[in-house]
Amino acid sequence: MKLLTATNATQGYRHNDFDWCVEGELVHIGVICARDQADPDGGCGCGRAFAGLNSHRATTTAMIREIPGFSDDDYVLAIRSSLEQQGYDSSYAEHEAAELRILVRDWPVGAIVERRLEEIVVREVMQPDQEADT
Repeated sequence: MKLLTATNATQGYRHNDFDWCVEGELVHIGVICARDQADPDGGCGCGRAFAGLNSHRATTTAMIREIPGFSDDDYVLAIRSSLEQQGYDSSYAEHEAAELRILVRDWPVGAIVERRLEEIVVREVMQPDQEADT
């Protein structure tokens, strides 16, 4: 299954990149606070970040990785668990998992993506042998 994961690859492409996630952890698209609502380069950073499901930290870069043996049910459970741990409503976990699968389905494994508010675009596509070098 192709999934969106945290990466430090291409960090520094933008002057305000950051990566506080665990490399390779599953990420999702978190909410945007009022401070960053109109500006992805706002002071908070949430308008340009992906949120780690396990660390509950953020990164401005995510990589599409193939996670063998990971099922749709596993994905929903991971999202639901993360939301519950943070005190959010987890009733939309299945819907969120479906949206994330749709988001990444046409991008190749190794694609590095960035977020600019509601827009998510590919920065670079790394070959599998490049990933080990990052």
